[in-house]
Amino acid sequence: MNVEKAYDLIQQTLNNWMQHFIKMLPNILLSAVVLVVGLYVCQWIKRLTRKLTRKISHNAALGNLLVSIIYLSSIGILIFTVLSILQLDKAVTSILAGAGIAGLALAFAFQDIAANFISGIFISFRRPLFVGDIVKIKNYMGRVEEINLRDTVIRTFQGQMVIIPNKDVFQNPIENYTLLGKRRIDLTIGVSYGEDLERVRDITLDAVKDIDGLSEDDEVTMFYQEFGDSSINFIIRLWVNTPEQLVYWTVCSETIIRIKKAYDEHNIMIPFPIRTLDFGIKGGVSLDEVQIKT
Repeated sequence: MNVEKAYDLIQQTLNNWMQHFIKMLPNILLSAVVLVVGLYVCQWIKRLTRKLTRKISHNAALGNLLVSIIYLSSIGILIFTVLSILQLDKAVTSILAGAGIAGLALAFAFQDIAANFISGIFISFRRPLFVGDIVKIKNYMGRVEEINLRDTVIRTFQGQMVIIPNKDVFQNPIENYTLLGKRRIDLTIGVSYGEDLERVRDITLDAVKDIDGLSEDDEVTMFYQEFGDSSINFIIRLWVNTPEQLVYWTVCSETIIRIKKAYDEHNIMIPFPIRTLDFGIKGGVSLDEVQIKT
């Protein structure tokens, strides 16, 4: 008797399933068609996105990331559409709720990493610096070696490789010396109060006028700035025709050599601090007097 009841129950369940399957058969066929067509559409979207990202950004890592995000998003939309056609709305709701909770948890757990990735995306689109540029970010100055989605690698002029998170690159000022194509030397010098300032200016400008590496489009300028403790100080500004660090320091060094040589030839004095040493308990006693007493 129990076997017959179990057999009837199984048969009734199978019949219900068969009826439900027959009733859902149009939806199943439609979902299969939508799935196949959707996969082709997703592939087409993927190829189109790759072409567009190559035109917008030359960063391969960023392009691959955007292509993957858009492709996976289209696949997700396709899956939800198929589930809706199959009248599995509860499953769709459960998946969306789970995805929201998981996304919130991941956002809190990896907020620094996410901030670096987002900053890397903005840097790739805005492009304030390129590989090979000479830049100064925070306290690091050097040549850009790599620009990744998470960090930027700089080789300093001391030969060190510095990896800077993109969040710091994006949130801090960037001094890009390569964008202008030239650099300026600001050299501060002081001369004695007894010198003829107009004569000093003419001799100084004449000494540096033909240094190799100076920009032909910018003139050398000189301005007196202040009355110092022991000298009248001025600043001389020279433009170097390249942002390269070696040329910059070479021109700076040659400028100092030529100015010093010109001042020696024309008896122009560059003052230096003078200190007077007093000996004795109350001061005012010279070293000779101390030696005589001892």
